[in-house]
Amino acid sequence: MPLKPAGSAIRIEFRPCLRASRGKLRSGDGGGIEVHAGTFLRERRVVLDSELTERPIELARILIHELYHFVWIRLGNRVRRSYEELLAGEIRQGERGELGWSAEHRKNSLRERDWNGRTRRWREYACESFCDTAAWLAAGGRHPEFTLGRECKAKRRAWFRHSEALCRIQL
Repeated sequence: MPLKPAGSAIRIEFRPCLRASRGKLRSGDGGGIEVHAGTFLRERRVVLDSELTERPIELARILIHELYHFVWIRLGNRVRRSYEELLAGEIRQGERGELGWSAEHRKNSLRERDWNGRTRRWREYACESFCDTAAWLAAGGRHPEFTLGRECKAKRRAWFRHSEALCRIQL
């Protein structure tokens, strides 16, 4: 299924008890891993756990993360590679933290061959890190998932500020 054109409405839905299992998003009790949200890029649809409506600050952070998936796919290779270089530098320096669970659990499973070979695992980590960083920038403040070091946070903030492409993205 091809991507819908930029500018088409992004639908936002709420469902109870979201879980991810075998690449599928499910609602209700059962197997899989609890998740807060899922994004379907080709359908231009975001599904959020209905429990988030009781926690508006967390809802905003997670929704921003999910919306930035639409930004990531429209950045273009040059800009995405620039962000990947920033991440690779952090990893080479031994930086351990991240700015959200979705990126941190992927980062923890990376091997050197992943960033050297730009494997799917690496590209998925880069995307999640980008979206978590955008949500952190918008949310500010403190959160238990914000474990990245101060110096790396400053570099990411600077990258977002200086990335001209972000200003021209049409969702």
